[in-house]
Amino acid sequence: MSAGCAPQALLFDLDGTLVDTAPDLARATNALRRHHGLPALPYALIRAQVSNGGSALVALAVGIDKQADGHEAARTFLLEAYGEALAEQSRVFPPLTPLLAEWQAGQRPWGIVTNKPRRYAAPLVEALGLAPGALLCADDLPVKKPDPAPLIEAAYRLDTPPEACWYIGDHRRDMEAARAAGMAAVAVGYGYIEAGDDYRAWPADLWFDSADALVAALNNMRQTG
Repeated sequence: MSAGCAPQALLFDLDGTLVDTAPDLARATNALRRHHGLPALPYALIRAQVSNGGSALVALAVGIDKQADGHEAARTFLLEAYGEALAEQSRVFPPLTPLLAEWQAGQRPWGIVTNKPRRYAAPLVEALGLAPGALLCADDLPVKKPDPAPLIEAAYRLDTPPEACWYIGDHRRDMEAARAAGMAAVAVGYGYIEAGDDYRAWPADLWFDSADALVAALNNMRQTG
């Protein structure tokens, strides 16, 4: 579909795109720091790494890379700390709440495709009162983003052709997956983006600086479509 056309279905990345999960992940990251006798890291530093997953947070927190001894134990500690209160401070980015309410009221299809494991994603989605028509997590298929298969499977579950979907994300791999799936790739700049990473340089079809701008564009397309 043309990126200028109103989508029939919306698919969202979870962390940093649909839900601001950084506060709870920062809490868990600094719990790992305390466990190792280290002082807390600044929130902004942790926030920029959230989209890179638990292993990246372990490397940031205690300097243990993925291949190094002790990494898996540290990652397990971090994830257990996160799982104890994964929806304590996490919230849907405010402008998206009325958008989703409107889509659900109109029975318009929407879903979530995330590289977050289901054991964390599903309880978070439930705790926030979200009801996506499709939820694809890191461990649901043999592959995950940037492979397009989870996006294609989500579109299938929503009974919507991939070319009629928008996939919205805050990481380059989201755009790569969307392009490979034949969806409109929609990049958002309000998520968890590392310093020096220009989201407007990602291979996207559309770019939005804020959730407000994203919602305004969707509303405008519906009114003029």
